[in-house]
Amino acid sequence: MNWDQIEGNWKQLKGKAQAKWGDITDDEWHSAEGRREELVGLVQEKYGHAKEAAEREVDDWMRGI
Repeated sequence: MNWDQIEGNWKQLKGKAQAKWGDITDDEWHSAEGRREELVGLVQEKYGHAKEAAEREVDDWMRGI
């Protein structure tokens, strides 16, 4: 699955993302709208990861869905 597909199916996939990153609020999920950079930023901010680590975590999640 690529990011265009994730953005297009965000309403369905958001639940899987919420299960992985439960500290992100509903409003933040809504604003991210499935955009990779937004999601990386949220993971980085909420979990204190470096940008590269957050990118790897998000990309690993994407490959697993």
